[in-house]
This record gives sequence, structure tokens and C-alpha cells, in this order.
Amino acid sequence: MTHPEPVATRNAQSAEMAQLLDTIRSRRAEFDQLRHIPQDIVDGFKKVGVYRAFVPERFGGDAISPMDFLALIETIAAADASAGWVASFGVSSTYLAALPTDSFAAIYSANPDTVFAGGLFPPQDATRVAGGIEVTGRWPWCSGSMGADLLGGGIKLEGEGSPLPRTAVMPRAAITIDETWDTIGLRGTGSHDLVADKVLVPDEMTFVRGARSAMEDAIFRYPAMALAAQVLAVVALGTAREALDYIRSDAAQRASITGAPNPGARPNIQSMLARAESRLAGVRAQFFDATARAWEELKHNSSVTPDTHVRLRLAATAAAHEGAAVARDAFVMGGSNAMMAGHPLGRLMIDAACVAQHAFMGEGTWTAAGAAMFGERTPPGFP
Repeated sequence: MTHPEPVATRNAQSAEMAQLLDTIRSRRAEFDQLRHIPQDIVDGFKKVGVYRAFVPERFGGDAISPMDFLALIETIAAADASAGWVASFGVSSTYLAALPTDSFAAIYSANPDTVFAGGLFPPQDATRVAGGIEVTGRWPWCSGSMGADLLGGGIKLEGEGSPLPRTAVMPRAAITIDETWDTIGLRGTGSHDLVADKVLVPDEMTFVRGARSAMEDAIFRYPAMALAAQVLAVVALGTAREALDYIRSDAAQRASITGAPNPGARPNIQSMLARAESRLAGVRAQFFDATARAWEELKHNSSVTPDTHVRLRLAATAAAHEGAAVARDAFVMGGSNAMMAGHPLGRLMIDAACVAQHAFMGEGTWTAAGAAMFGERTPPGFP
């Protein structure tokens, strides 16, 4: 199977995209200070098609393939990991596809570039009242919330026995964002707390996360939790790519203050770079090949095979962890200079490490994938 090169999508090659990437690179420090991606950058994501990527053409979307979307996020993440992380939530139309079809159509026909963000856990107790569901609660880890049009919160309804959480979709104006996000990595993601106080949500604006969509578009039959993991994991691939590119660029320009050979002339650095490039290429190929395999299966079948589903989850976990390891190797190759506050290699190493900390790609996902391979019991989100 073939897989895209890092900038192989139509949008990633455009002049508009190139300008956006330059702007992102020049404003990394600003994102850290703000602790979120500012609105003009979110607007830039809209212009290059991030949020309408998976929206069907009948609603004004682009309906691109998952491979192209993942390559697009990878490219943005190379410019800045937090920007890539926030852009990755362009996947959200696949979550909202679990809404009643009329609700989905109303949202995206009005604006195919609708931005959705949300937090599922912990699910908050909600009450059925006249006119819908009354929602009160707080949800942390709401990445991209500052630029969202719609916000979601996980809820629990009495008598509902689904192992997957229900999400209430609420307008941005109905929600308070408590700016709690203060981290050493992925600092610009704006992953603040959402706070709702007796927000009335119509039943038709709630959905079960991971439930099958009533729409038959291939992207809505793609395993939802696998795709959710992939769009985050690819941020680590983009970050690792940027780290290795920095090493090659820096080595061409820098001489040692001790009189030692240029870093690029040192055998140990040469070996480390070659090994890191090989590891990144290998895990990236696995990642995109698993995606292409799943997409091909969905052209001919209603769902992917259990084996392909497991491989998607495994490829996401491997991409996140290998991306983090490669970014750390780049930090080592950077020598003592990389220790300085604000050095790009330190930032890239920490950002990539934080991607691998996410629960969707955490250590437990290795165990879950292995259990699935043995036909043992697995958690929700695995076949």
C-alpha cells in the first residue's frame, strides 16, 4: 500500500498553507504565553479546510480521505505541536455524525467549518426536564475550547446502560471556560475546563460517543476511537520530523566552541541521526499503511475487520511512542545547547512526550492490543 509524503495533500502544498505554517512557526512563544491557539490561527485552519475535511460534500465539506487529513495534521504539527493538536479536532465531524442526521445536517449545512471541542470525563449526572436535558458540571482537558463554536460535555442519564459516554452539545455562549491549563508541554492547546450551569440541551443535540452513525459515508464507518487516537498520535510524528530537520539544519551552521568537529561530522551523531530517521520512517509507514488498509476495506465492506481495527490502534500507539523517542534522540544530538531554556529541541522533546502520555496512546493500549491479538477481553474502543 502507498502512503502520503509529509506534505502530500492538496491543502498542505498550497501557498495559503505555506503562509499559515510560517506564521505558526513565528508565533510559538505567543501560543505558550496565551496557553491557547488564537482565533486568527483557528481561522487560518478553516481557510485550509481543517474543519470541513470530513464533512460530506452534500453539506459543503471536502470529504477527504483519512490519509490526507492525517498528513495535513502532521504538517501543521511540524510547525507547532500545540497547533497540530488543536487542528486535529477537525476530526470532530466524525464524532458529531453520531447525532441524529437532521441535527448533523443543520450544523454543517449552516457552516461546514463549524469548530467543535469537548470533554467527556468525568460524565456528569444530567436530568431530563421539559424541553430536553438539563446539564450542569465541569469537564477538564477540553483542547481547542477557546476557538470552538460548539462545546460538548459527557453526561450520565438515569437508566442508560451504554458503556460509552453520552455527550451533550452546547453553544459556546452557554458555557464558561475556566482557564486552568498550565503545563510544560502542549502548552498552547488551551485544554481548559468547561463549566455548565443548568444548560438546557435538546435531546437531538446529544449523542453517544463511538456509536455508529446513521449515515453511510465511509468515514463515518471508520472505527471512531481508532481515528480519535490516530489524529493525536500523528502530532508526535510531525514533531519528531521537525526535531530531526532541526538537527540537520543546525549541524550545517554550527561549529563547536571547543574546536571539535561540526556535529554533522561526528560519527556518533551521524549514526544517531541515521537510526532515528530509519525508526521514524518505519513507524510512519506502519501508521499510514494501516490507515490505507482500513480505508480500502471500507470501500467494499460495511466495517473494517477486527484485525485491521487492532492494527489501527497499535499503529497509533507506536507512532506516539516512537515519535516521542525520536524527538528525545534529537535532543541528545543537540548537545549541551539543547538544555537552554526556550531551545527548540527541548520544546519538541517535551511536546512529543506529552502526546505519548495521552490515554488513547498510553501504556495500557499496548496491553489492550496484545489482548485483542490473543482473543482476550479488551476495553471499549478495541474490537
